[in-house]
Amino acid sequence: MEFHFVEGAITIMPNDHAKKLFKGTFILTIAALLTKILSAFYRIPFQNIVGDVGFYIYQQVYPFYGIAVALSTYGFPLIISKLYAFETAKERHGSVRQLFVVSGLFLLSFGLVCFSALYWGAGWLADHMHDPQLVPLLRMVAWVFLFMPFISLFRGFFQGSGDMIPTAVSQISEQFIRVATILAAAVILMSKSYSLYVVGSGAVFGSITGGLVSVILLLLFWRRHRSNLRLAGTFQKGKSKIILKTLSIEGFTICISAMLLIFIQLADSLNLYSLLVQSGMGAEEAKKLKGVYDRGQPLIQLGTVVATSMSLTLVPLITKEKLQQNTVFLRKKIESALKISILVGAGATMGLWNIIGQTNQLLFENTNGSDVLAVLSTLILLGSVIMTVIAILQGLGCTVFPAIVIVASTAVKYGLNTFLIAEYGIMGAACASILAFLFILVLLIMKLRTMIGTVMMNKRFYFIVTLAAFVMTCVLQLYMFLSDYFIYRLGYSERLSAGIQAVSAVFIGGAVYTIIILRGRIFKEEELSLLPFGSKLMMFLPKRNRR
Repeated sequence: MEFHFVEGAITIMPNDHAKKLFKGTFILTIAALLTKILSAFYRIPFQNIVGDVGFYIYQQVYPFYGIAVALSTYGFPLIISKLYAFETAKERHGSVRQLFVVSGLFLLSFGLVCFSALYWGAGWLADHMHDPQLVPLLRMVAWVFLFMPFISLFRGFFQGSGDMIPTAVSQISEQFIRVATILAAAVILMSKSYSLYVVGSGAVFGSITGGLVSVILLLLFWRRHRSNLRLAGTFQKGKSKIILKTLSIEGFTICISAMLLIFIQLADSLNLYSLLVQSGMGAEEAKKLKGVYDRGQPLIQLGTVVATSMSLTLVPLITKEKLQQNTVFLRKKIESALKISILVGAGATMGLWNIIGQTNQLLFENTNGSDVLAVLSTLILLGSVIMTVIAILQGLGCTVFPAIVIVASTAVKYGLNTFLIAEYGIMGAACASILAFLFILVLLIMKLRTMIGTVMMNKRFYFIVTLAAFVMTCVLQLYMFLSDYFIYRLGYSERLSAGIQAVSAVFIGGAVYTIIILRGRIFKEEELSLLPFGSKLMMFLPKRNRR
C-alpha cells in the first residue's frame, strides 16, 4: 500500500491503482502547463493587432475571467475529487449520489450569485474604473460563471475516479478555442474598422466559446463513462453539512491561492487607469499607458512557468513525506524546492532585465515602457518563490493562511497604487506590485518557519546565484553593446534586429548562468531532477556532486 495525492485528494490505494493515478496527475500537470503557456502567448499577437489601447480594454476585464477559470480548475474540482475518492475508497457508494447533488446545488448557487453580481453590477464596476464603455464586456464575462458549476462538478468526479483524460482534454480544448476566437475576432473586427470596445467584446466572447466547448466535451465523456460513477444511494443526515463546509473552506482557499497574479491584475484594473486620469492625464493617453503596463503580464506568466510546473508536483511529494513523518527527507525536499525557485526566478529576472528593450520591441513592436517592464520582471523571482512556498504550505496541510495573505495583498496593492501612481505613473504601479509581493513573501516565509523551523540554505548558495547573475549581466551587456554595432548594420528592420539580439542573448545568457550555477557545486542530481531537462544538466555537475 502507498499514499497518493490526486490534485488535492489524498487516498490510500493499492500499488497498481496508485501508479495509474500518478500517471493521471502527470497528464493534468502537462495540461495545466500547456494552458498557461497558451494563455500567455496569445496576448502578444493580440496586442499587435489591437494596439495598446485595445490591449488595455481587454485586460480591464480579464481578471474576472481568470477568477472563473481558477474556480473551475483548482479548488472546487480538487475538493470534489478528494471527497469522491474518499467515499469510493471506503466503499460508501451510497454517499456518492448525495455528494453529486449537494456539490452541484452549491456550485450552481454560487455560480448564479457570481453571475448576478457581475452582470447587474457591471455599471457600478465600470464607473469605478472610470470607463463606462466596459459595461458590455463585463456583462459578457459574467456568463462564464454559469459554465463554472458544470465544469467543476464533472472534472471533480472524473479526477476522483482516477480518469484525468476528460479534465486534460477539456482544459486544453477550452483554452485553444478561446485563443482562436480571440485572435479571429480581433483580425475580423479590426479589418472592418469597428471600435476597439467592439473588438474587445469579440475577444471576451472567446471566454464563452471556450467554456461552452469545455462543458460539451465533459458531458460527452460523462455520457460515455457515467456507468463507472455510482450515483445510487440515499441521503445521510449530517453528510450534506460536511460536504458544504469542505467545499466552502478548502475549495475557496485553494482557489484563492491559485489567483496570485489574477488578484494583482484585478487591483490594477480597478484603479490604475482611474488614478492616471485623476492625476490630470488625458483619457486616451491613460488607456495607452495602462496597455503598455499590461505588456508585463505575459512576460511574468512565461517567466514563472517553471515555478508553476514545480509547484504542481511539489504538493504530493511533501504530503507523502509528512504523512510518513519523514522529517529529514521532508526538510531536504523543501530546501531543494526553495533553492530551485530562487535559482530559476533570479536567472529569468536578471536575464529579462538585460534584454528588456529588445524583447519589448520584438514582442510588442516598440520599446515603450521598457523601464517599467524591467521593474516588473522582478515579480518573476518573487512570484516563483511565493508559488513554491504556497505549494509547500499546502503540502503541509496549511491552506487557509496563504489564501488570507493573498486577499490581504490585494488590498495592499490597491492602497499602494493610490499613493504611488499619482506621483510616479505606471512606474508607481510596478513598484506597488513588487511591495505587495514582498508583503506576501515575508508573511509566508514566517509561517513556514513556524511550521518546520528555519530552512538552512548556506551563504555559498546565495553567493553562487548572485555571482552567476552578475557575470551573466556583464556578458549580456557586453554582447548587446557589440551586437548593436553589427546587427543593426545588416539592413534588417528594427524589430527583426531586436529579435535576433533578444533570442541570441537568451541562449548566451542562459548558458553562462547555467554553467556557473552547475560548476558552483550547490546542487546534486536529485535536486536537478526537479527541473526540466534535469537529466541533461547533470553532465555539467562536478563528479563529487553526482549523488
